[in-house]
Amino acid sequence: MRAALTWRDKVEQCIYDLAFKPDGTQLIIASGNRLLVYDTSDGTLIQPLKAHKDTVYCVAYAKDGKRFASGAADKTVIIWTSKLEGILKYTHNDSIQCVSYNPVTHQLASCSSSDFGLWSPEQKSVNKHKVSNKITCCSWTNDGQYLALGLYNGIVSIRNKNGEEKVKIERPGGSLSPVWSISWNPSSRWENLWSARDSEEDDEAGHTCLEDIPVLKSITCSSQGSEAEEEEREEDESPRNASSDEHNDILAVADWGQRLSFYQLSGKQIGKDRVLNFDPCCVSYFSKGEYILMGGSDKQVSLYTKDGVRLGTIGEQSTWVWTCKAKPDSNYVAVGTQDGTISLYQLIFSTVHGLYKDRYAYRDSMTDVIVQHLITEQKVRIKNRELVKKIAIYKNRLAIQLPEKIQIFELYSDDSSDMHYRVKEKIAKKFECNLLVVCSEHIILCQEKRLQCLSFSGTKEREWVMESLIRYIKVIGGPPGREGLLVGLKNGQILKIFVDNPFAIVLLKQSTAVRCLDMSASRNKLAVVDENDTCLVYDINTKELLFQEPNANSVAWNTQCEDMLCFSGGGYLNIKASNFPVHQQKLQGFVVGYNGSKIFCLHVFSMTAVEVPQSAPMYQYLERKLFKEAYKIACLGVTDTDWKELAMEALEGLEFETAKKAFTRMRDLQYLELISSIEERKKRGESNNELFLAEIYAYQGKFHEAAKLYKRSSHENLALDMYTDLRMFDYAKEFLGSGDPKDTKMLITKQADWAKNINEPKAAVEMYMTAGEHLKAIEISGDQGWVDVLIDIARKLDKAEREPLTKCAYYFKKLLNHGYAAETYIKIGDLKALTQLYVETQQWDEAFALCEKHLEFKDDVYVPYAQWLAENDRFEEAQKAFHKAGRQTEAVKVLEQLTHNAVVESRFNDAGYYYWMLSMQCLDIAQDNEEQKTEMLKKFHHFQHLAELYHAYHFIHKCTEEPFNHYLPETLFNVSRFLLHSLTKETPLGISKVNTLFALAKQSKALGAYKLARHAYDKLQGLQIPARFQKSVELGSLTIRSKPFHDSEELVPLCYRCSTHNPLLNNLGNVCINCRQPFVFAASSYDVLHLVEFYLEDGITDEEAVALIDLEVPRLNKIGSEWQEQMSNGVQTMRLLYKVDEIEEDDPFTAKLSFEQGGSEFVPVVVNRAILKSMSRRDVLIKRWSKPLQWQYFRSLLPDNPITMCSFCFQMFHSEDYELLVLQHNCCPYCRRKIDESS
Repeated sequence: MRAALTWRDKVEQCIYDLAFKPDGTQLIIASGNRLLVYDTSDGTLIQPLKAHKDTVYCVAYAKDGKRFASGAADKTVIIWTSKLEGILKYTHNDSIQCVSYNPVTHQLASCSSSDFGLWSPEQKSVNKHKVSNKITCCSWTNDGQYLALGLYNGIVSIRNKNGEEKVKIERPGGSLSPVWSISWNPSSRWENLWSARDSEEDDEAGHTCLEDIPVLKSITCSSQGSEAEEEEREEDESPRNASSDEHNDILAVADWGQRLSFYQLSGKQIGKDRVLNFDPCCVSYFSKGEYILMGGSDKQVSLYTKDGVRLGTIGEQSTWVWTCKAKPDSNYVAVGTQDGTISLYQLIFSTVHGLYKDRYAYRDSMTDVIVQHLITEQKVRIKNRELVKKIAIYKNRLAIQLPEKIQIFELYSDDSSDMHYRVKEKIAKKFECNLLVVCSEHIILCQEKRLQCLSFSGTKEREWVMESLIRYIKVIGGPPGREGLLVGLKNGQILKIFVDNPFAIVLLKQSTAVRCLDMSASRNKLAVVDENDTCLVYDINTKELLFQEPNANSVAWNTQCEDMLCFSGGGYLNIKASNFPVHQQKLQGFVVGYNGSKIFCLHVFSMTAVEVPQSAPMYQYLERKLFKEAYKIACLGVTDTDWKELAMEALEGLEFETAKKAFTRMRDLQYLELISSIEERKKRGESNNELFLAEIYAYQGKFHEAAKLYKRSSHENLALDMYTDLRMFDYAKEFLGSGDPKDTKMLITKQADWAKNINEPKAAVEMYMTAGEHLKAIEISGDQGWVDVLIDIARKLDKAEREPLTKCAYYFKKLLNHGYAAETYIKIGDLKALTQLYVETQQWDEAFALCEKHLEFKDDVYVPYAQWLAENDRFEEAQKAFHKAGRQTEAVKVLEQLTHNAVVESRFNDAGYYYWMLSMQCLDIAQDNEEQKTEMLKKFHHFQHLAELYHAYHFIHKCTEEPFNHYLPETLFNVSRFLLHSLTKETPLGISKVNTLFALAKQSKALGAYKLARHAYDKLQGLQIPARFQKSVELGSLTIRSKPFHDSEELVPLCYRCSTHNPLLNNLGNVCINCRQPFVFAASSYDVLHLVEFYLEDGITDEEAVALIDLEVPRLNKIGSEWQEQMSNGVQTMRLLYKVDEIEEDDPFTAKLSFEQGGSEFVPVVVNRAILKSMSRRDVLIKRWSKPLQWQYFRSLLPDNPITMCSFCFQMFHSEDYELLVLQHNCCPYCRRKIDESS
């Protein structure tokens, strides 16, 4: 570090304070009773400001640059604008000692001997606060929250923005140590380097701290040497700052006890007091807080680190220094003295660094050394707490020269990436040298013409005295203790010195001074940069000048390639390979190392690594077909494109070894396979290089060149195959030769394939037809939907070509052109496929016609037909179709599934209908299949029973689930009684006993059957009742208790065989409790019909019985009725009673109705031929069941009340009800048979 005087001026009065404008363009000086405004660029006086009446003691500029303030002994504070106009004045009771602007709010603090005031532009008045002693100095924190006041009695008072004291710091010495200057560190990035010390040894210069640094930025370099003249920092560069992100408010306090101290905002002291040995008059930080300026009674301005370590003197003066400030964001320092001298100095911070291969060491913050690993980019900080003067690094050694000693460090381990250093030796001597070099066991000091070799203990072992000034020195390696040095002198001499040899070896001498040196990796070539900026390259063995290049300021050989070097100069980086022309690219700085593809460049103090592709030199070697040398260059680092170019050039040059290595780098398996194939063929004895080169051209896409080489080497067939594979058919035709039909067909076929791939289907079809590839032509036509093309192909083909014709038929079906498909199937005689076509397209008439001629397709037609009918709800036709196909099982399964679905979906009317159909299907199976007869008859009766139950439950479901229905209460009453008596065992799926009992209870109560209603409610209490019925059931159970415990006689059913009145609740079910005769119910109203079933005597067939019945003329009814009048509780009622006349001797059937009383077994009515003859045809109803069932006969005992029986389902109805239902539905309400269908 050195200081250069920029300008100086002298005034008559003492300069007590000064302030820079924030942009650095102006400097405000407090001199006498005036303010002097200077231009900082050249020191010219812009304007003197006269407003104060007495000496001006202080001046301060606001951070926004809009205002500045001055305070004087006349007790006034004046606010000035940046245009140098006074805008406001206010006073204190005493002289003004100091002023300071808040950096955030721009509030002004003005301090006098007895108080301090706070003024802001928004306030009309100044808030003043009394203090106990004279204020000498003040300073705001960075965030503007706190103001520190230094008092004459040695106290520092820290106050908030409102003037309230928060912290009080009492300095040792009290009033004997007035606090004369204080300053907060302005940086928000503060490295906490302080720690408490417990002994005086901590202040010794030997303390070194090691600290790992996180990599903040890539700063890389490589070099093995160092220049004797240090490179200087540019004018406006700030010192390097690698501090960590820890925010602290640090207050520097300088008192006239001749000590410098540091405090935290809390008042806690950081470290110990630092002894100054002079009275400090001013202390101030650089704008970034990295350095401290201090001046006073020692008549000089000194530079300190931010932790108080003295670095050097900026400028010596003839009188006391009262003020010194750093120009904002620059390295300029303004100084004001007692004798009125104002000076502006520029601080020049030199770069102190050392480098060896992949390790770069540089000075940071003047006292620290940072070692950076250029490959891993790791950093380590070595803290010395003293000014670092020189740095040298070599292998695992690091030497640091401090003012009073040299420290040598070594790595903990031999690991190349290890960054942990420890102190190895200390040489406690003061040395003056302009260059420092370290070796494994020695320190080399350069002093002008003299080189001294010292051991690590400080003993001088050797000394070399040169003829001229030493300009450059570099360690070039060697065994430990015997390293060699390369030395360049100002007189142009270049020497080699070994540490263990007292004699220097002259390598060569040139006429110009040496600026930079480097030796190639094999030690055969020497590169020199002279004072004329010329790079000269010599052969060390012959001393011959190989070549020279202009515009060079530094040079470095590539450590991995003997023939490559780079040099920098004129803002360009130059790369030279062998004796080829130089390749240039823009780059600022000095080249210090060249390793592979990385070039390390030092620009000012920053070391950067530039990744430079070695493309240019590689192409220079390729132009001369030097493939192996080009490969070596490529290995240093080139782009993927360059690798490909190298591989291709080597391959075309038939340099297979180099090409293989290059393609391996690229992971190009295709070309590696080609090279492997060629090498195998060469091993087998093939030596036709033209053929090999043709294949290489083909792989590269140079097809015409490849074809020419194929032809030249008499391999036209390979050219034909190549062009055919490439779909270049016009070129392929040139190599057809004698016109072999196979080759022609192959060519046409591949051309058609190509036409297909490029979406030209018409051309492809034509070509396939020409080549005889009918199947491919059909596939394309079918995929395109060209029916006309397909039928043309099908009609042209011979019927023996089944495969293409079948394919045509497939596409006809797919394209819904069934007529052409049928025509094609007929042509090839595939009747089974034709049948399937008819079935799939539901052309049933054609299918039936074909089936009549070919009975073997019966199952193929009728089974799908039946399934189609079932899907379309044509179940009867489906049954017939299944029957025709002999598939009764499938018919039953379909109906069972439909039935189950109807039950699950609560379509109970449909469920009853499906069960009836199932029963009839079982009856048909029993008629046709003797083996299953018993089982099918059992199922028939079961399904008939279920059909009746679901048909009846349909009424209950509608009544309970729907809000409105049209059924009569009597009908619902009868239905619920019928279901209750029928559900004595297991309840079928879907039928709810709760709903049945609920309906029965409701209708019984409404019709007067209170006993039955009470029974129903009692039964409901034992069942799980839905929530929607809960309230109604509970209410009904209560209200039914108020009704009489008997049923209305009008509701009691009558047995027409024995004339017994049966109870409404019958434990025996739907039979008479007296004669056990089963009741016959009407299928619509479910009341008991006046029918009695009778059976034929053995030996009488059904046909004979019908014939006998038809012989007799119908008789008059023997059953009469009469009205009976009753009086009960004042109510007159008329009741129609039926009575049977006394048995007439001429009616044998009436006599047969009698039975033996008291028997528990049912005795059926059996009639003989005589009785049959006596019956009237209109009184008898016959259920004419199909075989193997017997017919059923019923005798109507009230012929005047007509009954209608359906001739298909044999269900009985009152004639009036039946006619009404038929009119409503146009079919039987039970079996849904249309009325216009014949029986």
